[in-house]
Amino acid sequence: MNNNNNNNLIHRLFFILVGVAIATVSFTVYRSPFRAHQAQIQAHHHYQQAEPNVGRRRALYEAHEDHHQIQGRVPLGVKSKRLRIVVTGGAGFVGSHLVDRLIARGDSVIVVDNFFTGRKDNLVHHFGNPRFELIRHDVVEPILLEVDQIYHLACPASPVHYKVEYKTNVVGTLNMLGLAKRVGARFLLTSTSEVYGDPLQHPQAESYWGNVNPIGVRSCYDEGKRTAETLSMDYHRGLGIEVEGLIRLMEGNHVGPFNLGNPGEFTMLELAQVVQEVIDPNAKIEFRPNTEDDPHKRRPDISKAKELLGWEPVVSLRKGLPLMVSDFRQRIFGDQKDPAAASSTTS
Repeated sequence: MNNNNNNNLIHRLFFILVGVAIATVSFTVYRSPFRAHQAQIQAHHHYQQAEPNVGRRRALYEAHEDHHQIQGRVPLGVKSKRLRIVVTGGAGFVGSHLVDRLIARGDSVIVVDNFFTGRKDNLVHHFGNPRFELIRHDVVEPILLEVDQIYHLACPASPVHYKVEYKTNVVGTLNMLGLAKRVGARFLLTSTSEVYGDPLQHPQAESYWGNVNPIGVRSCYDEGKRTAETLSMDYHRGLGIEVEGLIRLMEGNHVGPFNLGNPGEFTMLELAQVVQEVIDPNAKIEFRPNTEDDPHKRRPDISKAKELLGWEPVVSLRKGLPLMVSDFRQRIFGDQKDPAAASSTTS
């Protein structure tokens, strides 16, 4: 009798131990996904409370990261094989060529553009590339992306739509700087030589503050860009955001404005005559009044860019014009005709 009781007790104890073991294994296997999911929900809820007005796109942070504490930046001199880069205004002429270059070197690129002046056709050849993403979005609305670098090119130069310009330059730049702060991305702002106004100094160095008219008909563009530059430097001084000026400047460790342009000067008449020579000999030159409040003379001093970046323009006007026309023909009409041949007989 005692032996039977002992056997029953042993059997019960055995099954209890087996049950405990199974329960422990099950808890260990399923506990982590549940907690991770719960933590993600909490992190997402926390983010929504912190940023109630964030725009259409959201990225879910890892549970252990508090986005308020992201103060870092991409270390200078440490370049990953593939960067994740956002280009605002990437559907425009300059932006689309920048995207081509970044994709070609192996980076992943996100283009953010509202197509106010940009064209989707400029980027169609990247459709289907897993390293390319196109988002139709206006930068005056916040957007959250996980990126390493931000090229902020978005802004039309159209005083007719002055509210669009100013909001893009001011609110749009604030949003992009805020994104750079959150994710620790490097930031590059493309400005304009019009921040110098109608300059009295030739050429214009980066330290020249200009001769400006804050109430002129084009001032919405000029002043908007000046404000964007001010905001960028304020963020750099106050929050440690890296502000750079294009691929060489982004990859460098310099902060502040850089003139990137051609110091060679020519008049509008000289430009028109070159167009006649290398593009269309039948083009007719008409003389009309100059645009009101338009600068009469501009010439960038690129000494700083040459010294610190090792950069200077290499394409002359006579060579560059046919290349530009060929590019526009191909993008707009699909025309493969190369007008550069027309310039082969000219020096």
